[in-house]
Amino acid sequence: MSKICIFGGTTEGRKLAEFLSGQPCDVMVCVATDYGQTLLPEAEHVSVSARRLPVGEIVSLLTEHRFDLVIDATHPYAQSITKSIARACRETGTPRWRLLRGASGVSPEHTYVETVSDAAAFLSGTEGNILLTTGSKELAGFSQLPGFSERVWARVLPLQSSLDACAQAGLPASHIFAMQGPFSEAMNTAMLRTIGAQYLVTKDGGAPGGFEEKESAAKSAGARLVVIGRPPEEEGLSLSKTISALCARFGFAPKPEVFIAGIGPGSEALQTQEVRAAIRRADCLIGARRMLDAVAGPQQLTIDAIAPETIASHIAQHPECGVFCVVMSGDTGFYSGTKKLLPLLKACRVRVLPGLSSMSYLCARLGVSYEDAVPVSLHGRDFDIAREVRRRRKVFTLVGGDGGMQALCERLTQAGLGHVRIAVGERLSYPDEAITRGTAQELRSHTFDKLSAALIENDTPNEIVTPGLPDEAFLRNLEPGKLVPMTKSEVRSICLSKLRLTPNAVCWDVGAGTGSVSIEMARLCADGTVYAIEKNEQALALLEKNRESFSASNMKIIPGLAPEACRDLPAPTHAFLGGTSGSVRDILALLLEKNPHVRIVSTAVTLESVSALSSCMADFEIAECVSVQVSKASPLGRYHLMQAQNPVYIFTLQNGGADA
Repeated sequence: MSKICIFGGTTEGRKLAEFLSGQPCDVMVCVATDYGQTLLPEAEHVSVSARRLPVGEIVSLLTEHRFDLVIDATHPYAQSITKSIARACRETGTPRWRLLRGASGVSPEHTYVETVSDAAAFLSGTEGNILLTTGSKELAGFSQLPGFSERVWARVLPLQSSLDACAQAGLPASHIFAMQGPFSEAMNTAMLRTIGAQYLVTKDGGAPGGFEEKESAAKSAGARLVVIGRPPEEEGLSLSKTISALCARFGFAPKPEVFIAGIGPGSEALQTQEVRAAIRRADCLIGARRMLDAVAGPQQLTIDAIAPETIASHIAQHPECGVFCVVMSGDTGFYSGTKKLLPLLKACRVRVLPGLSSMSYLCARLGVSYEDAVPVSLHGRDFDIAREVRRRRKVFTLVGGDGGMQALCERLTQAGLGHVRIAVGERLSYPDEAITRGTAQELRSHTFDKLSAALIENDTPNEIVTPGLPDEAFLRNLEPGKLVPMTKSEVRSICLSKLRLTPNAVCWDVGAGTGSVSIEMARLCADGTVYAIEKNEQALALLEKNRESFSASNMKIIPGLAPEACRDLPAPTHAFLGGTSGSVRDILALLLEKNPHVRIVSTAVTLESVSALSSCMADFEIAECVSVQVSKASPLGRYHLMQAQNPVYIFTLQNGGADA
């Protein structure tokens, strides 16, 4: 394996070590303190030297280990160690790369000086309290300031050596902030206001050093920023280019850590600590812009992306980022893009973090349970909500797009469900959160936020779930005195029983007629799809009306003659043949081509149809034929006589297999 040595102690050095810890190489990381060692990853092929090394010892280290590459990722202000590393590499003939930190932009609002001495000289001519964030090593350079122990506070690492340096400089304990970053703008602002600081002294540590957070805090607290400029540096590579160059030279393949985090309704207060920690730790945040704006820190790389393929592509394009956090609204397991994203991240170390769903949040606000609520998403989906509301007591739905909630209320009203109660939640968890209650009919004229959620309650769900709807429930009249053929209720019940439908079945109804069988199949296969194939143009209009009447959104109407009209349809799990126009063998052949184990039920009334189906029975492992004759009572004066309908032959055909 290749051998690489990193001189670090910086954020960039830590991230580089984290990347290399997952690669086929031996890594030694050299840091100056034991504290620096605690921040590094623990891995089998990573070793750490935690002490200051003079140039002679660096030469000995490189001679002993014969590294393939040395990467200098030390602080941009640590000129002495950078010179020592360069000298040692020259003497041992070891290749060396310099990892450089990007500098911050120059602002005319700040005071820029070249050295600590220049900063101390400038502050000597000022009045007011000072917060030093330049580190314990530089305290001695400020100790001669007039009133040093009264007007200066220092933020240093929580190490004994740092506290000793403060004491040696004459700084009282009450003027010491012994803390480990990173520090947010709010934390910086609180410190400045606590001591009444007029000046904040910092080095230009760039984004990893929290420069922007200091800059924003100084502006917020009314303090002046004094920036000690960077020493001139040789050319080098950024972290991203360093990792890309390592991949090219040694054939490394990045295996980033990816968190997929549910951020709840949106408010930070409702995010779990685990999610907040993942967001803070991430080198790159990916998600919709509105969510990124809500959670991203000022220094974090953010990528506005929603589509799973796009997210996976961006992760692959940023090898410099060791940790990604993909932020999802609500909960990662509740109508989330997580399901489609996970299979695309097989080359990553992935962890899914749940969040608070909008359903649980809204129901909590309403004071109702959601254990009996059926969740539905209308966000970017074609779904007829009326069907679920008609058969359920509680339906929770997510609605997206302008006018989405109004359209929902309008649809329910048109479907005869205008009486159902709806509670609409807008901008849930935000300060301007709103919850509006009313019936579907009352709310259809209201305007709601495009990202809303609703709980719909129907006290009288009345959808009949057993097969055999009355014949009168279907429209049949093409014109006066002319009816579209229909499989009658009693025969239809037997046929549906013989089909043995499953909830997610894919059904073909060949010769659908009025659609009586199609609609019943669609009702029974709540998660499936029914294709109603019909050649009669006038019957197609009735099919559409009956579909709308029953809110059969999972029923698709296919105009044309079978089998030609069916060739591009998905493979069926079940098929009903109500009318074959003499093409029964060709239709059966196509069904078996699509799915050798398809379960087929067909009716026959004429002797010719019976003969044609009977001759096909030998082609199937399961072949059954039953004859059904139904008689119905009809009034005749004071009496009722039974009137017989034509006998119907019902064929059930299927080859053996898992579906048999």
